[in-house]
Amino acid sequence: MLHSPRAKWQLRLMNVSFVVLFLVAVGLLQWLAREYHLQFDWTQARRHSLSPASVAVIERLKEPLKITAFASSRGETRRVIQDMVTRYQKYKPDIKIEFVNPDTAPERVRTAGVQSDGELVLEYTDAKENIPPAQFNEENFTNALTRLGHRGERWVLFLSGHGERSPDKPANFDLSTWASQLHKRGFKTRTLSLGDHPQIPGNTTVLVIAGPRTRLLAGEVKEIQNHLDRGGNLLWLHDPGPLYGLEPLAESLGIEFLPGVIVDPASEAITGNAAAIVIAKYGAHPVVRNFGDNTVFPQAGGISLRAPEGWQGSVLMDTRASSWSETGPLNGPIQFDKGKDIRGPLNLAVALSHPLDKREQRVIVFGDGDFVANSYIANAGNLDLGMSLVNWLSQDDAYVNIPVKTARDRTLNLSRSVQIAIATGFLVVLPLLMIGSGVFIWLRRRKR
Repeated sequence: MLHSPRAKWQLRLMNVSFVVLFLVAVGLLQWLAREYHLQFDWTQARRHSLSPASVAVIERLKEPLKITAFASSRGETRRVIQDMVTRYQKYKPDIKIEFVNPDTAPERVRTAGVQSDGELVLEYTDAKENIPPAQFNEENFTNALTRLGHRGERWVLFLSGHGERSPDKPANFDLSTWASQLHKRGFKTRTLSLGDHPQIPGNTTVLVIAGPRTRLLAGEVKEIQNHLDRGGNLLWLHDPGPLYGLEPLAESLGIEFLPGVIVDPASEAITGNAAAIVIAKYGAHPVVRNFGDNTVFPQAGGISLRAPEGWQGSVLMDTRASSWSETGPLNGPIQFDKGKDIRGPLNLAVALSHPLDKREQRVIVFGDGDFVANSYIANAGNLDLGMSLVNWLSQDDAYVNIPVKTARDRTLNLSRSVQIAIATGFLVVLPLLMIGSGVFIWLRRRKR
């Protein structure tokens, strides 16, 4: 087939144009790849992405974060560190990371207090924290960022000496699991017996009264009242029953604890226990405003609040209309007795705030202390609620309603029978099928 000179020229021009456009397209793709980074995590557990809790923490750090990684170039340590930090840099671009070889910079290692290869030093404003290589994972990294974001010491003191729930003991009734989570986020906890130390320290961030079981002395109650008069914050976890000498405190706060234990047939259908109340809807208070998880409150009592003059009162949560405060025994069939029991909905937790010169005094009162006890704190959103309470009471509003769980469950638990089935399939059945198919193909070819 013959082409005229004009046709040949047009064909050459088309070829040249294609090559030029192709090179331009490749150049644009390279530029886009360098300037814009897109990452897709299609794993089922999103194991290569940050959890919502980590994202919430990193977004609350307004100042630049500097990370110095004392890691040698041997092995995969630097790559693992860079991969983790890159996930955080996606939400906070002003994170700067510097790798230092500890073998060639011994003076910097001594100055930073580094103990082992792969250790990180995080610096935020005037705060600093080290993360050893054995603890380098998302949960510990995020907890370190939470501690760096807080300012100063924050002491949570638990009243003791009257059978209260303890932050140091592992019994089901006690609060050691909750206290452990508080420690991870920079809070310091200790018990305080007013019999040994008759004055509440002035650096107390939050005083916790968690279910006393013997009567407080008049002087102890007066010191608690003095703590409030000085502008101190208070978390009162009252279990249904006697006040054990705390009546003056309740009166000063405008609190009345209703008699009986709250029961709810709707909750019984979920928990199997009419006295284990499930809360799914919350009030508009900052502690629970964006709280979406269910919480469980075993053996709770109702609260009536009439805020004193100068205080603002709010309801954190109340029960369903189907509930009531049962004043009779809880064993056997339970039914509402008109004239004796108190019909719901009932307030389960209330908050009070009082403006001071430079801050706000805060108090929260619950009609239950079991929800943060070791036996129940793992239920639904109980732990998240417990952390939000302390963050709000300690004036750390930016950290209220941040989920506690940062590390996803990546373990695979298989029963013994399933393990045997998988091993048999891969080690016996599959090889036999491959051998059998090979023999079958060989026999067919031989017959041809």
